[in-house]
Amino acid sequence: MADTPIVLVDGSSYLYRAFHALPPLTTSDGQPTGAIKGVLNMLKRLIKDYPDSPMAVVFDAPGKTFRDELFEEYKAHRPPMPDDLRAQVEPLHDCVKALGLPLLCIEGVEADDVIGTLARRATEAGRDAVISTGDKDMAQLVNAHITLVNTMKDETLDVDGVKEKFGLPPERIIDFLALMGDKVDNIPGVPGVGEKTALGLLQGMDGGLEEVYADLERVKTLGFRGAKTLPRKLEEHRDQAFLSYRLATIKTDCDLPVGLDDLDIAHPDREALLELYRRLEFKAWLAELLEGRDEGVDDVARGAPAKDADGGEGGERGGGGRQDSVILEQAELDAWLARLRDAEAFCFDLETTSLDYMEAEIVGVGLALEPGEAAYVPLAPQYLDAPAQLDRRAVLEALTPLWADAGKTKLGQNLKYDISVLARHGIEVAGPLQDTMLESYVLDSTATRHDMDSLALKYLGEKTVSFEDIAGKGAKQLTFNQVALEQAAPYACEDVDVTLRLHQELRPRVEAEGRLASVLDELELPLIRVLSRMERGGVAIDVERLHAQSRELGQRIGELEAQAHELAGREFNLGSPKQLGQILFEEQKIPVIKKTPKGAPSTAEAVLEELALDYPLPKVIMEHRGLSKLRSTYTDKLPKLVNKATGRLHTSYHQAVTATGRLSSSDPNLQNIPIRTEEGRRIRQAFVARPGYRIVAADYSQIELRIMAHLSGDKGLLDAFAADRDIHAATAAEVFGVALDKVSGEQRRSAKAINFGLIYGMSAWGLSRQLHLERNQAQTYIDRYFDRYPGVARYMERIRSQAAEDGFVETVFGRRLYLPEIRSQNRARRQGAERTAINAPMQGTAADIIKRAMIDVDAWLAGGDIDAMMVMQVHDELVFEVAEDAVEVFIPEVKKRMQAAADLGVALIVEAESGANWDEAH
Repeated sequence: MADTPIVLVDGSSYLYRAFHALPPLTTSDGQPTGAIKGVLNMLKRLIKDYPDSPMAVVFDAPGKTFRDELFEEYKAHRPPMPDDLRAQVEPLHDCVKALGLPLLCIEGVEADDVIGTLARRATEAGRDAVISTGDKDMAQLVNAHITLVNTMKDETLDVDGVKEKFGLPPERIIDFLALMGDKVDNIPGVPGVGEKTALGLLQGMDGGLEEVYADLERVKTLGFRGAKTLPRKLEEHRDQAFLSYRLATIKTDCDLPVGLDDLDIAHPDREALLELYRRLEFKAWLAELLEGRDEGVDDVARGAPAKDADGGEGGERGGGGRQDSVILEQAELDAWLARLRDAEAFCFDLETTSLDYMEAEIVGVGLALEPGEAAYVPLAPQYLDAPAQLDRRAVLEALTPLWADAGKTKLGQNLKYDISVLARHGIEVAGPLQDTMLESYVLDSTATRHDMDSLALKYLGEKTVSFEDIAGKGAKQLTFNQVALEQAAPYACEDVDVTLRLHQELRPRVEAEGRLASVLDELELPLIRVLSRMERGGVAIDVERLHAQSRELGQRIGELEAQAHELAGREFNLGSPKQLGQILFEEQKIPVIKKTPKGAPSTAEAVLEELALDYPLPKVIMEHRGLSKLRSTYTDKLPKLVNKATGRLHTSYHQAVTATGRLSSSDPNLQNIPIRTEEGRRIRQAFVARPGYRIVAADYSQIELRIMAHLSGDKGLLDAFAADRDIHAATAAEVFGVALDKVSGEQRRSAKAINFGLIYGMSAWGLSRQLHLERNQAQTYIDRYFDRYPGVARYMERIRSQAAEDGFVETVFGRRLYLPEIRSQNRARRQGAERTAINAPMQGTAADIIKRAMIDVDAWLAGGDIDAMMVMQVHDELVFEVAEDAVEVFIPEVKKRMQAAADLGVALIVEAESGANWDEAH
């Protein structure tokens, strides 16, 4: 036999198994990819394990085969291929071909028979064959020269392996299948004969189907359960058994249009793979391919560095043939300044010493006007033998008029950072803005990353140089001005060149999709400057108040720990899930209500919250966890975040994180400060105004319910809001059938849970858990709600249907949220997407409204008519610091502007109050 085996891959088997066994994956536009990735992973491993072997990937072709002629019901019970799987077949075939692997899909012949025939031909030609499959039927083909491998299970079966796994040699597998049948392929077998009976029968008779039927009387003597009555069943279904034998037999003599000589692997099509990996969003493989590390691509296909006319590599050019200029002389700078003055738009990127905009110093500027050409002006290299550079102050002064030119468009990636850093250096960036991060975010907010490296990989198919590549990692990481110019300049030039090319790719896509261009131009881009001003202004913090609260929390946390030890009867680590689980479920015998994926009793927060209703120890643990989190996240941490230069807290707001359009914040995360607990409100008391000023908090009242009324057009909701009735009391009156003035506090709280729960797609089961009711009672409340507000039910049904048809939902202003799982065959995932479809237009519209309000209010405050500044945005609330003598004028004006941010079918209501601190202003 030849040294290298022929590898035959059962593509159809792996495709189904990957689809059902692996986590679902989808691209940003909803293309399922999980099964594709699973099969390609397996193929890449086979290429690595059998580098010199001929190989073919075999799939079933549509249409009937000889087995359908033998038995009309063959495979008749198989359900149709799921849509999510069908959508992956063609792109998988394209990937297989692009990898250079022969793909066989032969009409009239099943994949098993193609593999069986090629395997037999291989052995006749003196070659071993390896069949890569997860299908047990293939075990019948195993012999001294044919082996099965299952890469999904890391399993190899030779003759001894088949005997060990099935209890039978390979030559008895067909008999085994004939007796017990196959439900998947609808091979009938012998009724009443299952796996154990078939195995016992064949082992006892020491032969196959022919031997069994030649001596049915002997079957009675085999001694296993049911043996005495088995001959009658076998005789009754003799014809069916032999038909099943023929159906289960893999043909090894098919007339195929291909031979062994057609199975050589071709060189992979690198360009086709780049396009496929980009389209299917296989980012890691795309990066590997661009770097020449793809296991499925050999050195010939990886390509070599581009040569210049003299045969050298690169010269002055950066990556991809880019022309880079490192500006060290005044004449070079003057030439670029002249070009920038003549341009309508330019791309720029600051290189700095820190990611913290409050600490960053400018050490270089990248500039670009046209794709493929970029310049870098180093301003403060700090390393041995660094070349002489231009004076930093002079360069920034020369660029300042260009940044301040209101007629020029400024293009960048995450421009808020650059604008904030320049503002700290006294430089204004005026004029229209274009930001590739926000273009990507508006185009698809469900994408997990919008950083330049990820966007370059996704949209340009390019692997960019990361900062760690040139500066190192961890404690020894260099600041940018310490990186040698030979590395720093290409990095900086790449940043602006890639950003410019990304803009040219992304902006047309945004303009082609619905009203996304208006979302970008009227909301996200104007908000950049608003957020920059808010961040730089910061908010005052009462550090001593926080220190005092930390001490009190520490004392209470210690008391709770002692109480927990007393309830447990011994000391233990409250932060250890293992120890806690042992005490709760083994020692105290509390019933287990949920398990972890590894099978251990869960001590997650939701579980403890439910157990705390009936058991004292979980209740103490919950309080301990809550207070510990408050202390570590806020009372201990906030004082450390106060900027020494300004004495204020400067958070960072993020526009491109949440899927619905809401802002998020970090260092600190202002969105998560509790408001319903006393300790949470005490933290808000530490957010104060400077002397002579007051805090004003302006909050949209029940904005998402008002948006629901607008979107659904439900008359009951519209009338309730129009009459300015308490919407939760009004719902309680409807659901509980009582007069409005007779609604109890408990009924109102229940109605509030119903109002908010239903717009988040809450089920009767979820409502029953929240209100501690029987599920039937919760369902009754929901049914009554929809009876009283039928427009809401119609809206929910309409939006589910529309989302399934379009693949996305929109806010009132045209922001889109894509729902990749809305057509999923998996019921749980589809229902999750449907719940999102119901809520996202409301939450997204609320986000759009407050952004519109922020832009309008910021423009008003910029006029300087009133002494006030916007200091925080949290959910549906804006927080201001207002001069004491201006508060009375400010509040009605800010309410008017916020309430005018949208024209809905119901009025927007804003509640605003003032106080010495944030908590008092509520």
